[in-house]
Amino acid sequence: MRRSKGYQDLDESGETTQRTRGPPPVLGPVQEIEMATVSVVPDDTFTVTQAVNSLGFGWFQVKLSLCTGLCWMADSMEMTILSILSPALHCEWNISKYQQALTTTVVFLGMMLSSTFWGNLSDRYGRKTALSMCGVLLFYYGFLSAIAPNFLWLLFLRGLVGFAIGCVPQSVTLYAEFLPTKQRAKCVVLLDCFWALGACLEVALALVVMPTLGIHWLLALSTAPLLLFAMICPWLPESARFLVACGKPDKALATLEQVARDNGRPMLTGRLVCDDTGSIGQRGRLGPLLSPPLRNTSLLLWFIWMTCAFCYYGLVLMTTELFETSVDHSGTCASDCRPLQTTDYMDLLWTTLAEFPGIFATIYIIERFGRKKTMASQFIIFAICISFLIIATENRTFMTCILFLARGIIAGLFQAAYVYTPEVYPTPLRATAVGACSAVARLGAMITPYVAQVLLKSSVGLATQVYGVSALLAAGACLALPIETKGQELKENIERPATST
Repeated sequence: MRRSKGYQDLDESGETTQRTRGPPPVLGPVQEIEMATVSVVPDDTFTVTQAVNSLGFGWFQVKLSLCTGLCWMADSMEMTILSILSPALHCEWNISKYQQALTTTVVFLGMMLSSTFWGNLSDRYGRKTALSMCGVLLFYYGFLSAIAPNFLWLLFLRGLVGFAIGCVPQSVTLYAEFLPTKQRAKCVVLLDCFWALGACLEVALALVVMPTLGIHWLLALSTAPLLLFAMICPWLPESARFLVACGKPDKALATLEQVARDNGRPMLTGRLVCDDTGSIGQRGRLGPLLSPPLRNTSLLLWFIWMTCAFCYYGLVLMTTELFETSVDHSGTCASDCRPLQTTDYMDLLWTTLAEFPGIFATIYIIERFGRKKTMASQFIIFAICISFLIIATENRTFMTCILFLARGIIAGLFQAAYVYTPEVYPTPLRATAVGACSAVARLGAMITPYVAQVLLKSSVGLATQVYGVSALLAAGACLALPIETKGQELKENIERPATST
């Protein structure tokens, strides 16, 4: 690990230059700050954070973006199909409304039970190991669910699909740990473009497949991105931060050298060190998440994530239900089988496309106003939008516009939570923390079908009020978070965060 003596500096143009050891040059205040936070350590050592910031954003991150994005796209397709699966099974197997809700709930139950398992696995054995297992299992159970012979088998297999999906958030953990500080929030939010693309692809695929081949072919064809992701998993890099945290600096250095080669940047000289050795023994444990330095943050984030999932998936499920309800007054009985029509799929596609402007709006405001204020304001706007659905059901065009706006807001909000969470936790607990947040979020997703599909049939007003009140409470939780992570480095050890606004 001991490399040639020397250190690196940044000149006024921002280029990295190599200097030999000797009397240090006289630096101004701005240069001293850059030296401390980017690439220079006085005792001829450097950390992963300094290396990642110095090597910048380049071809390595682009390749990782595509791999991680494919994982998100596959996850999105499996989630979007839930809003199409329920009406189709109602017609094919004559299942009740409660059984329709159960087809969604069982997926989120699997996700809730597995999220902490995958987070623990990621913190103990590596992000790459967990994601590789996830890709294989997700494709296997997704394909088997396409040939399920009856409703009970379908429930069982979809539950196993949910179990495998519980690992998908760890792709964000891996991705964020290779991103320079300045680009981290923007890049993580942009990952939602792949989610939105997957959702649009699923709706377009359903538009083509459902009228002729049916739901089973749709389930089978939707696993294609999962197969592709499982095939590329062996080429995923392991997180350099994880490797250093678990005492493998030689492998971490090899990974960083690969980043340097791909990005065409010079590798830092000196010795790679770990500054979180006191936290290594806490890797993969849930207990430290509720220790005094992190307790308030964890409890508030769990509520925020639960509300995000409750509102997001509730809106997705409610969209198809409202499109069905909007024709009931013209003579179609709500209890009869009414498969989704071409107009329903087109309106569903339009509301799904709302995620793209929601993503770009989030990118714009999250770096200007911070993570906490961004999430709080988006919850408030969502609550206002959802309240308008009480009067929008009689006008399909107005209802589609409201759903479009609400979908964009809640999609950007969910991604903002994915930005904040890895930033606020240290490396030894990061994957476990993201897994715990994801697990609690699935609790909200498990509850939401009974509001969006069952309660909505009784009272649109009451159902929308439930979502509105939940969003307002979550907005208060966002403002109560004890730390703002805007512009801060990823933490490497557990310490009491300084309170900021």
